[in-house]
Amino acid sequence: MGLFSFFKKKAFFSEQDQARIVAAISSAEKSTSGEIRLYVESKNPYMDPLQRAAEIFFQSKMENTVDRNGVLLYIALKDRELALFGDEGIHQKVGTQYWQNAVQNMIGQFSKKEIATGIEQCILQVGQTLKDTFPYDASTDKNELSDEIIFGK
Repeated sequence: MGLFSFFKKKAFFSEQDQARIVAAISSAEKSTSGEIRLYVESKNPYMDPLQRAAEIFFQSKMENTVDRNGVLLYIALKDRELALFGDEGIHQKVGTQYWQNAVQNMIGQFSKKEIATGIEQCILQVGQTLKDTFPYDASTDKNELSDEIIFGK
């Protein structure tokens, strides 16, 4: 135990859960040109979670995907908030109710204390929707955004 070990920040997820989530993102993106990103932070800095998701989406320049089909899953763990934000290309095809249903499905898992499972299932659900609306094209597709989880404060 180091002298300053009490300053060590607790990880949001176990290494196994992180690997499962990243694998879900990679798997979901294999059959679509769409991009999925997960942003996790401890607390939401005083705004509506959907507004925070939009802020992160645009700060991260996720709107720069070719087909405007990026999706951000935002979670503020300590505040118990989450949101899905889809770029205009995917949002025009699925509508607001789709995102609300996906969030409700995730909340169902979260209420069972299955945070990683809820995230994984949501990512795979969004991935299937992206596959249906923006199928993979081997001649043009590339991974435009990293599949790694982004951790805020």
